[in-house]
Parts: sequence; structure tokens; C-alpha cells
Amino acid sequence: MTVRSIRSMAFEDLTIGLSELVLKTVTDQDVVGFADISGDQNPIHLSDLYASKTRFGQRIAHGLYTASLISAVIGTRLPGPGAVYLSQTLNFKAPVKIGDVVRVHVEVAEIIEARQRVRLACECAVDATVVLDGEAWVRVPSRAELVAAA
Repeated sequence: MTVRSIRSMAFEDLTIGLSELVLKTVTDQDVVGFADISGDQNPIHLSDLYASKTRFGQRIAHGLYTASLISAVIGTRLPGPGAVYLSQTLNFKAPVKIGDVVRVHVEVAEIIEARQRVRLACECAVDATVVLDGEAWVRVPSRAELVAAA
């Protein structure tokens, strides 16, 4: 994933419709590394022979690997460092294969002033196919909290 620069946005900077888009090409190294970290050694992710006999016809990335790309956007771009994940829903719609370019889109969908909460609409797509969607709730620090933490 090519993360431009890390951007930390304060709660006061967020508006409905503000969004971030990141592209990530899925590599064999990503899939193997995620299997090592997660412990999910399912052969659909790691064995060409096994995967060739499945309905996908080839190895696919872990669904949670794709979901982790959303986490990367939230943690580095929108809203960025200081945001605290509260929840995430995920709807897996299609497989992601090695070599696919995943388009990760995160958009501010709702802002709750009283508790500095933000609902983010999240979508991952390959070409015109949505492979994963859902929403995340995060608590976003105020400008004063970000300054105090620096």
C-alpha cells in the first residue's frame, strides 16, 4: 500500500463526505506474511495445487487481510493517528486474488459531536467489483488532544 504521508486529522477537521482513497496491489508476500502473523494457514491462501481445485481456481487473500487495508487507511490517513477504533462491520462479497489491485475507500458518513464519534463507510473493490464493505466507528481526538499528545 502506498501511503502518501501520514495525516492526523482532528475531530474539528472532519465533515460528512470527506474521504480517502488508497490503492494496494496484493502480492504473494502479503498473503504469506498475513498467514504467518495471523496463524491462518488455510491452503486456499498458500497452496497453488489446493486452490486450483476450488471454485476460485487459484489462491486468494485472507478476507481479514483485505479488511486490514481499511484499518491502514483509518490509522494513517482518515482520520489518522490518535483515532481509536470502536467497531467495524464487514461484508465479504467476492474474493481477492494475488495480483489484484484493491481500491480502498473510506468516507465520513456520520459525525456525533457529543462523544467525538465518527461513522466511516468503508469499501474495498477490485476493478468494478466490490469485494468487501462495511462501516467503522471511531473516536477522533480534538485538536487540543492531538497537541497535548505531540
